[in-house]
Amino acid sequence: MKKYKLAIFDLDGTLLETLEDLHDSTNHALVSQGLPPRTLDEVRRFVGNGIHKLIERAVPEGSSSETVEQVFEEFKTWYAVHCNDKTSAYDGIKEMLLALRKAGVRTAVVSNKADFGVQTLCKTYFSGLLDVAVGQREGIRLKPAPDSVNEVLRLLEIRREDAVYIGDSDVDIDTARNAGMDCISVTWGFRRREFLLEHGAVILADKPENLEEIICG
Repeated sequence: MKKYKLAIFDLDGTLLETLEDLHDSTNHALVSQGLPPRTLDEVRRFVGNGIHKLIERAVPEGSSSETVEQVFEEFKTWYAVHCNDKTSAYDGIKEMLLALRKAGVRTAVVSNKADFGVQTLCKTYFSGLLDVAVGQREGIRLKPAPDSVNEVLRLLEIRREDAVYIGDSDVDIDTARNAGMDCISVTWGFRRREFLLEHGAVILADKPENLEEIICG
């Protein structure tokens, strides 16, 4: 197994268990506009393509664009304050990141989560364990477009063949493919093993320790 010089991680469902805070914030935003709340499993299915797409999926079918934007703005305001109420790092994640860095592997995050949330959570949970973290920003296409991944490669001056992308969803598999990189799919996140295999997963990790073994070779 080859040794990689850079590991680029998705955030939600890969490094952090964020689903409950996303669920609570979605329902707060919906209810604030007189709309019905969603279940945890519904929000689990809705996440992965950025906050705006989450809200588009969460509002009732046929909602106006004005309603979507009102819910979206309320979500952003609420989530900025409550993004870490129930969120936590998955067991073994910090130890895995520390082991990678001790082995000389660079580490980064590329997420479709709004950049303010990415920076806040990465600083809270992974201070000193990441070289760079990139979230959703104006003018940058969301995953599965490779734009943010390419930017990380440029900033860290690492060839794409020496990097690997790690995530928990079909979006992450497509992101790695679009970036011309290998992909490791984790099975502890928001998508199940069977779903990942159906969507083209080739390398699977069932626990964080597996990532260290695969990445370091």
